[in-house]
Amino acid sequence: MNASRHPATVSDVMTRKVVAVTLETSFKDIVRTLEQWKVSALPVVADGTRVVGVVSEADLLRKEEHREDDAPPVGAVPDKAAAVTAEQLMTAPAVTVRDDAPVAQAARTMALHRVKRLPVVDADGALQGVVSRGDLLKVFLRTDEDIARDVRGIVMVDLLPEAWQSVGIDVVDGIVTVSGLLADRSLVPVVARMARSVEGVVDVRFDLTSSRV
Repeated sequence: MNASRHPATVSDVMTRKVVAVTLETSFKDIVRTLEQWKVSALPVVADGTRVVGVVSEADLLRKEEHREDDAPPVGAVPDKAAAVTAEQLMTAPAVTVRDDAPVAQAARTMALHRVKRLPVVDADGALQGVVSRGDLLKVFLRTDEDIARDVRGIVMVDLLPEAWQSVGIDVVDGIVTVSGLLADRSLVPVVARMARSVEGVVDVRFDLTSSRV
């Protein structure tokens, strides 16, 4: 990732090469596609690119779980155990994330819905890619030098412009250490919060002296 003082967005880390299925895709074709692409879920699209649902391995396994159940009455609306197309199998509406959303928002959405991957869509709901937990971790691959530059820019320039000579900021393995003389210790929580807002920061630590408490 390139150095930037702006929070990373989903479009910065997502996988753009993505496969999707249509509403009419058959059960067996879905299984084949999952196996071919080595994924556990697929977006379901309508009108070419609009994401309308997601079909997962869990949706497909309903058929195996209910293999010995009685067949549904003729004409009944099929549940997932009797489904044969993506439209019948999928979970809808799909949980998606916008391509311009911050990485942190995507992480919260994954945690909230307990999913490992999210279809990425644009403002019109068209499929742009997929973002996974592994993709979100890419922000932690930024170099210590890039992180330090961003933290100094935010903390030293925006918050503490008068402290250039007395406060130092160093980064090792993503851990930020703020050291030196800080005249007002009440600024410590503010400095910590602003430093943690920088992409790639693992932790923030302080080694400070103070002219007043």
